[in-house]
Amino acid sequence: MNESYHHGDLRRALIDAAVEAIAEGGPSTLSLRAVAKRAGVSHAAPAHHFGDKAGLLTAVAAEGHDRFADALERVWEATGDFAEVGVAYMRFAIDNRAYFETMFRPELLHEGDPELARAEARSRATLYRGTGGADADGHVYRASALAAWSLVHGFTELLMGGNFGPEVAEDPEGVLRDIGSRLRL
Repeated sequence: MNESYHHGDLRRALIDAAVEAIAEGGPSTLSLRAVAKRAGVSHAAPAHHFGDKAGLLTAVAAEGHDRFADALERVWEATGDFAEVGVAYMRFAIDNRAYFETMFRPELLHEGDPELARAEARSRATLYRGTGGADADGHVYRASALAAWSLVHGFTELLMGGNFGPEVAEDPEGVLRDIGSRLRL
């Protein structure tokens, strides 16, 4: 739990408190009042900064997309390997579950938010880099790029939900690399 907020960046403190709360109960259970309490501020502070619950979740999702794009860009630069980007996708989801669970819940977000749109386009373009599958605005053009995203996302969701046996759960990176080696883009 965060120590009570005293000074500095209140917006940051509220996002951090929200991420902690999401990690405990998921994005749909988040309450502004609980986030305020966790951050040690008045119950009105989150609404003042974000408007409503969807506004706070939108800020978390936008930050998540930027962190996600950063992680994928590091792997692209280090390996140039699309399969390794898929593994990085899965690792990001596991290591940043609160962000990941919020990023892909459009019904909980302000979809028209320009910061969210920018961050989503960035993460999508980074994800599809090397496939010819997205332009600079993140628009998808190739079915193979969309198929790869769907496969990795589905695999990740199934893994995080505990749906695989030990043969997969013990080495999900290896299994995902094996799957990736069988794909042609």
